[in-house]
Amino acid sequence: MEMSNLQPAEGSVKSDNFRRGRGHGSGNGKTAGKGHKGQKARSGAPRIGFEGGQMPLYRRIPKRGFNNRNSLEIIAINVSALERFENGTEITPEVLLAEGVISKIADGVKILGNGELTKKLNVKVNAYSASAKEKIENAGGSAEIIE
Repeated sequence: MEMSNLQPAEGSVKSDNFRRGRGHGSGNGKTAGKGHKGQKARSGAPRIGFEGGQMPLYRRIPKRGFNNRNSLEIIAINVSALERFENGTEITPEVLLAEGVISKIADGVKILGNGELTKKLNVKVNAYSASAKEKIENAGGSAEIIE
C-alpha cells in the first residue's frame, strides 16, 4: 500500500451538505442540476404525487371500510393445539413459536376454547376466552395472563 493508493471505504463519503449552484468550477453550477427551463427548473414545482391536474392515483383508487390504526394483531389458537405438549409444561408465546404452533407472536396470543385438554399445563399468554380458561383449570393446570 502506498500513500497514492489511499482512499476512504466504499460508501463512507457521501455528504448531505453538497452546495449546488456555486459556479461552473464546482461541477454543479449555473442550472444547479435542474436542467434548462420547464416547471421543475423553477421555484414552486408541484408537490409529490401531483399529476398536472389529472386526478392523482391516490384519489383514483377505491377506498373501502375503515382501518383502525390502533388495532392489535392477536394470534388465536385453540385449546386442542395445546394437547401436543407434555404434562406439566410451562407454555409461553415463545414456546408456542418454537414448537411451530404459531408462525409469529405479533401483538399477543389468545387461547380459545375449541377442543379438549387432558394434560395439566401452566399456560402464560396474553388472553383467554372464558371456556378456554375453564378447560385449562379443569384439567388441573393454570391460566396466567401476561402483558
